[in-house]
This record gives sequence, structure tokens and C-alpha cells, in this order.
Amino acid sequence: MDKMIIYILKGGAVTLKLYVFTIALAIPLGTVIALAKTYKPLEKILGVYTWIFRGTPLLLQLFFLYYGLPVFGIRLTEFSAALITFLLNYSAYFAEIVRGGVMSIDKGQYEAAKVLGMNYVQTMRRIILPQAFLRIIPSICNEAINLVKDTALVTVIGMGEILRNAKEIVTREFTITPFFIAAIIYLAISSLIVIFFRKLEKNSKLAVSE
Repeated sequence: MDKMIIYILKGGAVTLKLYVFTIALAIPLGTVIALAKTYKPLEKILGVYTWIFRGTPLLLQLFFLYYGLPVFGIRLTEFSAALITFLLNYSAYFAEIVRGGVMSIDKGQYEAAKVLGMNYVQTMRRIILPQAFLRIIPSICNEAINLVKDTALVTVIGMGEILRNAKEIVTREFTITPFFIAAIIYLAISSLIVIFFRKLEKNSKLAVSE
């Protein structure tokens, strides 16, 4: 039993590594894309990008990068293919979430910043984005939880994450216990994410009120 848990937890290390890298890069990249979409020359190009990555299955995107790119002479490691796929996909979702948050801010905020002599970057950094992020924390939390579950998809390209390791034990020992262990691990990670974002939202509200 102990060996079983340890083996599944080794897969958990792979899952967490992919998760941390994706979330740490996708939120900033999504924010940049969202702000870049307010610039007319880039709006249509980035609109096509978000349309493609939000409108096609993540699994298909993963297959394309890992199995499709070698046709063009580009070969990626399992982790690189997974990370790039998740980064491109989730950046598209975060971009739309951030854009929605920015658009929800009253136009008077922009005018007030202009009166104070702030440029576009200062306005976004000091006034608009802090308020926007406070409003979109629940949406970001939902995507962060979805990301935990989506990491299970990398089993199709042979990565030894939680689900793949659990499945190997089930196949070898003819017991479904590993699936229950895997479910508990996923639930534990998701619960920690929810707690983190709730505290973040609470602290953000306190900071704004002060």
C-alpha cells in the first residue's frame, strides 16, 4: 500500500511541476495578450489566436504539438510539448478573462487617471488592473482548478503523472484502489487552490478598502 501511494505521488510531482509552470506563465501572458488586444493592429491577430485555442480541444492541441510537429522536423520532449500546449491554451482563456475584467471598469476611472497626468501604462498598473483582478479572481480560480484536472491529459503522450501511474498499478495488480488515491490527491490539490484564491480575494478586498 505504501509503495502504491509513493508511486502515485511520484506522478503527482510531474503534475505539480506542469501545473506550477503553466499557471505562473499563463496568467502574465494572458494579461499581456488581453492588453495587446486593445491595440487595433493586434486585435484581429490575437482574436484569431484566442478563437483557435479556445475553440479546439486541448487534447487535439497536445496531439498536434507532440505527434504533429515531428512531421515538420520539430521534435519536443514530452514535458516541453505539454507545457507549450497548456501555456498556449490557458493563456487564451486567461486573456479573455482579464479583458472582461478590464472592460468592466467604469470609463470614469480612465478619465480620472488622465486628469492626474498618468499615461496608459501607469493607468493600467495603478488603477485599472488592480480593480480588474479583484473582480476576476473567482474566474481565475475556476480555470486554475480546471488546469489541475486537465493535466491528466498528458498521460496520452506517455508522461508519468498521477493518473498514468495509478492506471499502471490498476492494470498490474487488478485493484481499483489507486484510482481512489488519485482522486483524493486531485481533490486535495483543488482544495488548496480554492483556499489560496479565497485568501487572495479576501486580502485584495482588504487592501482596496484601506
